[in-house]
Amino acid sequence: MGQLCSVEMSKVERKALFFDVDGTLLSETNRTVPESAVRAVSRARKLGHLVFINSGRVYCMLDFLNELIETDGFLCGCGTRIIAGGRTEYSYTIPRERGIRIREDIIRFNLDGWLEGTDCAYFQNHVSRIPHVEGVKQALRAENGCISSYGWEEDCYDFDKFCVVTDEKSDKEGFFRTIPDFHIIDRGGGFYECVPEGHSKATAIEWVLKHYDIPLEQAYVFGDSTNDLPMFEYAVNGVVMGCHAKELEPYATFITKRVEEDGVAHAMKSLGII
Repeated sequence: MGQLCSVEMSKVERKALFFDVDGTLLSETNRTVPESAVRAVSRARKLGHLVFINSGRVYCMLDFLNELIETDGFLCGCGTRIIAGGRTEYSYTIPRERGIRIREDIIRFNLDGWLEGTDCAYFQNHVSRIPHVEGVKQALRAENGCISSYGWEEDCYDFDKFCVVTDEKSDKEGFFRTIPDFHIIDRGGGFYECVPEGHSKATAIEWVLKHYDIPLEQAYVFGDSTNDLPMFEYAVNGVVMGCHAKELEPYATFITKRVEEDGVAHAMKSLGII
């Protein structure tokens, strides 16, 4: 982070900004970060504010952002990994035997999905009957290639969180009863994100604020989807993107424009952050 002159620093109180990725910083239409958002984030950091990516994605699905925008760190996998100042400050991995049982139960109850590790995502080796799973596989392959050659038959790897997708053949209630130690986020359309208990986007924010001694009142969260709900429930200042899940609206202190309409920059200027 650049050095601040004393005059500039006196005009601002240090804030911490937390950004979701898909549908917030990253356009889901053209898969890039708008230049207006890049400039706004750069300006915020020059003013002394901290900027963190706060995503449900694990780090292997986020590292491409380093080429698109400069930040102070990554809060990955709904709080299962915290990277600040270039260092991994916290990480949680599902124990090996628990992970093996999860894979077995997903198959046993006729769901499908993918397992998300820090370095790779793991899919079953066959073509999924569920189009959503195949769509995610192809998108990851095109975006950053972080798909492991290992399938679900191997037991030589660990993962941090996982996602499942259901269809009419799935017994989702039966499967969900096997994972009381996970928080299940309904993303809609039969897609569920499963996060180890005690971890969320909110727990990651709490760590950052404590580590950098920043009061909650100076934290701003930016998001659009249901997996952003914990950080909106936790934060005082919640910025909801123009296209968003309705569940976020009760916690919104500002509703901005869409990503493609320079929504991030518009909010940061309107709120006096920059």
